[in-house]
Amino acid sequence: MEASEHTNDFIPAALAAYGIEADEIELAVIRAAHQTLWPPILELLNLDTGEVPLERDPDLSQAPPSQ
Repeated sequence: MEASEHTNDFIPAALAAYGIEADEIELAVIRAAHQTLWPPILELLNLDTGEVPLERDPDLSQAPPSQ
């Protein structure tokens, strides 16, 4: 999916659903942020973490041990 493929459709619709009014300048800023952030978000969603070994009984109060 392109970063701006459906941006012009869903951003104004989503804002309207929440009762938020946005002028063209605000919409342009939102579109620019979307184009900047959406590709890395898609990369994270497609990241295959299946080969990463599970950390058993992690101590979340400390950083993981170095390998």
